[in-house]
Amino acid sequence: MSRFMLAYIDRNSPVHALSGTTKLVVFLLWSILTMAGYDTRVMLIMSILGVILFVISGTKLREVSFIFKMLVFFMMINLITIYIFAPEQGVLVYGTRHLILAGSGRFTLTAEQIFYELNILLKYCMIIPAAILLMVTTNPSEFAASLNRIGVNYSVAYAVSLALRYIPDVQRDYENISQAQQARGVELSRKASLPKRLRGAAAILLPLVFSSLERIDVISRAMELRSFGKHKRRTWYAARPFTKADIAVLVAAVLLFALGMWVTFHDGDRFYNPFYTP
Repeated sequence: MSRFMLAYIDRNSPVHALSGTTKLVVFLLWSILTMAGYDTRVMLIMSILGVILFVISGTKLREVSFIFKMLVFFMMINLITIYIFAPEQGVLVYGTRHLILAGSGRFTLTAEQIFYELNILLKYCMIIPAAILLMVTTNPSEFAASLNRIGVNYSVAYAVSLALRYIPDVQRDYENISQAQQARGVELSRKASLPKRLRGAAAILLPLVFSSLERIDVISRAMELRSFGKHKRRTWYAARPFTKADIAVLVAAVLLFALGMWVTFHDGDRFYNPFYTP
């Protein structure tokens, strides 16, 4: 699989063996816990657990390197933007001010701001491995069956499945068109300047759009001929029954979620504040 793709990778691992429904429910609980609180202890433990699960799944970092680098890039942009627009947000959140460096104007560096942005970084570190794992260890058809099992309309679930299947197809079309352009003398490698590479990439978009529209038309006609959407319910060929491992993982996930929420909110504040002195 190309390192540019974010698609299902078939492997024999404990994570792959779990039902798509189990992985989806765990991811939803994981996401809620990520969004709900700013307890550094919880986020640090969950981040470490996410990395451990990533290793257990057998997923190689080089297989998702492009996606990972893009996420890290946008993560750094977000952290820098937070400081530019709110350099003392940490002071407002934690209610104290420990000055480290007096900068120019409102741009000062405080321990509270560093700790606040560290928590933002931990939020990314907590959710990114879980999101990537869900994508690369779950078959799209099984994922659609999982969505339908938890109550999502099967038409919507099938649309999500098709979107996931399109990711490697669109990437493959892009690479094929890019190679065809380079065969005609259009330089798109790193030897060319960045503006020239951007213009070349933009020239690929139009044939890529047309090829994608053609594929969508073929699939939609095939689904229409088979009366897709006529009935309110449907069966799933790729649905996977629950096993003892699924039940054990779900119980552990619920307990971990409950413990994380309790640790986060037991004192009435979702922010862990190491600067507070009673």
